[in-house]
Amino acid sequence: MQIRWMTIFLDFPSPEFGAGVEFWRRVTGSRLSAPRGEDGEFVTLLPSTGDAYLRAQGLGSGPARTHLDLHVDPERRADAVAGAVALGASTVLRGEEHDVLTSPGGYPFCFVPWEGESVVPSPEGKARLDQLCLDIPPALWDSETRFWSDLTGWELNPLGASEFTRLRQPAGLPVKLLLQRLDDAADTVVSHLDLAAPARACLAPVHAAAGAVVGPANEEWTVMTDPLGRPYCLTGRTP
Repeated sequence: MQIRWMTIFLDFPSPEFGAGVEFWRRVTGSRLSAPRGEDGEFVTLLPSTGDAYLRAQGLGSGPARTHLDLHVDPERRADAVAGAVALGASTVLRGEEHDVLTSPGGYPFCFVPWEGESVVPSPEGKARLDQLCLDIPPALWDSETRFWSDLTGWELNPLGASEFTRLRQPAGLPVKLLLQRLDDAADTVVSHLDLAAPARACLAPVHAAAGAVVGPANEEWTVMTDPLGRPYCLTGRTP
């Protein structure tokens, strides 16, 4: 299975959908597509250059979260679903336009048909939301990392003695996948977003003015929380 493109989906409780989308529109420098869906519950955050890779949806209830869409050749979707299930995924929904699954550790992702997306957007204001970090409890680490490597066909690349492992994915995709081993026990895998932002010390107050909360910082990243409590990081990487 070849992954042609990747999309990060921001999932919001329906009452906070509008305000949540507006925050991410501002901090990513995006413009919004026309709403889609029966209740206008879907929207795409459009970059000024390149193909879109960030979308949002309003959910009926539940906390704000993030999930990942994997774009595959339309004729290979059924094979992709079957392969994921054979690796330990669970099927939540088979639909005409997308298939919803969860990883062995409970992380939601979808297979969607590739529609020719190929151009990675340029950074907006010298920063770009370019990474999804899966936060994995210790008891799920081995099975979850093996699942994502086998599913994508990408080799695991441990980053020295740190708690992070990266997947060696091909060039030309808009999103990097990073795997983080947590210290604390938990029941499921969750995720957070990372923005590549070399001038993160200057960017953090801009995000705070838009409604984010600034958290702890170290030499490599600044922890942030969006207005709905969704964690993300400003990382000192070049976009």
